[in-house]
Amino acid sequence: MAISLEKPWISSDRLNEVLAGHMGVFQLANDNDQTIFIGFAGGKSPGGLKHEVAEMLATFPDAESFRYEITTSYWSRFKELMALHWAEHKSYPQLNDRTQVGRISPTAAGVY
Repeated sequence: MAISLEKPWISSDRLNEVLAGHMGVFQLANDNDQTIFIGFAGGKSPGGLKHEVAEMLATFPDAESFRYEITTSYWSRFKELMALHWAEHKSYPQLNDRTQVGRISPTAAGVY
């Protein structure tokens, strides 16, 4: 299993046909298919992924598509996706700037 979310991007117009009230993680992309936001729907999210993705699409007009993964381990998967984005781009997604989740660093392994 790949660590990155590799599902194809789905147009924001198709939100209601593909999402339901599940827990999980999601990514939003701009018109160039660049990830601009990573989020999650947890146990306290009313309406699950469907609600969270709809709310974020409404909040961020630059978001044109999304992809998602259903998982009950949404918090650790969210942190994993954020750390992976940092490792690949040396920054968090544009709209996640203030999120603090740590970083993956092979030089810090085993250091406490």
